Formats: sequence, structure tokens, C-alpha cells
Amino acid sequence: MAIKSTIFKVNLQIADIDHGYYGDHNMTLARHPSETDDRMMVRLVALALNAWQLQALCNGDGTLSFGVGLSDPDDPDVHITDYTGQKRLWIEVGQPEEKPIAKACNKSDHVLVYPFNHAANIWWKGLEGKVNRQSKLQVLYIDSEVAQQLGSLAERSMQLQATIQEGQLTLSSDKGSVVVEPIRWK
Repeated sequence: MAIKSTIFKVNLQIADIDHGYYGDHNMTLARHPSETDDRMMVRLVALALNAWQLQALCNGDGTLSFGVGLSDPDDPDVHITDYTGQKRLWIEVGQPEEKPIAKACNKSDHVLVYPFNHAANIWWKGLEGKVNRQSKLQVLYIDSEVAQQLGSLAERSMQLQATIQEGQLTLSSDKGSVVVEPIRWK
């Protein structure tokens, strides 16, 4: 018998001062049995950092949501999809290989990758030359220690506040707060 995903309920309040976006998002997050709390929380941070793009890319006429997760490698971790079904923003968390990145760039207007593992530098050095020609791609590194701190905020029912100012996100809950400042690699 397969182990089922763990369900997390999230109420995320986003105040993105940089982009003038303010919103409350009530979501259900399914964490695959092989996914860590750190990775799940980086997915949540990626969504918070890019929620403003729903208005910028679709004039608000679209959906911002999580993909089906690790169970389907052809589905993004987070995406913005317009009402025609076109993926306008494709976000991957972790260290995808060249082919999935190229496939995502062919299927979406914009692709963001958020590596966060302690070995991300090695991954990027091996991949950078292969994906530099992908004009739709951005790679934004989140420090592995910060990802671990994010993982410590995970609980089955979360009330989170995300404040984004000057490119820095502060994610807060009653368990504490974590400051996330992604570093742009591409």
C-alpha cells in the first residue's frame, strides 16, 4: 500500500510592498511522502514572492496555484495559468535537469527555478552553460540554512504572514519568523 500525501491547510496573508500586491490566500498543500518540510515551505515562499504576477501577467484573470507536486514531473510546483489554459508562469523548486527546464520554457511565458539545497552551487555550475540560452528562465537561489528555518515553521494548520519589501520576504507565524532574500543566479 502506498503512503498518502500529508495535507496542510494554509492561510497566507501577503503584503508585497514592492509590487503593491496585497492578498489573503487560503490554500491546501499536499506534501508528497518523499518531500521535506523545507521543500514544501520553499514552494510556499515561491508562491508568495510571485503572487503579484497574477495581475501583471493575466490582469487578474487567471489562477495562481500549486501543481500536483512530485507525483507528476511534467507539472510545475507553482504556476499562474490564464483562463485559456496557457501557463504564464512556471515555477520549479529544487534542482531540475536541463530537459525539464527546456520543456517548461517551451510551455510557459516565464520560468523560475528556486534551488535551495546545500549542493545547489555544484548543480548550477554543471547546468549554467546548458541553460544560458533560455531567455525565459530565471534562477533564484535560497540559502539552504534559510530553507531549514522555513521548514521549522511547517505545521498542519498554518497562519502565515508574508511581507515583501526591497526584494526581501519575511515569513512570520506564531512559531517565529524567517527572512528570505533570494539571490539571482540567472
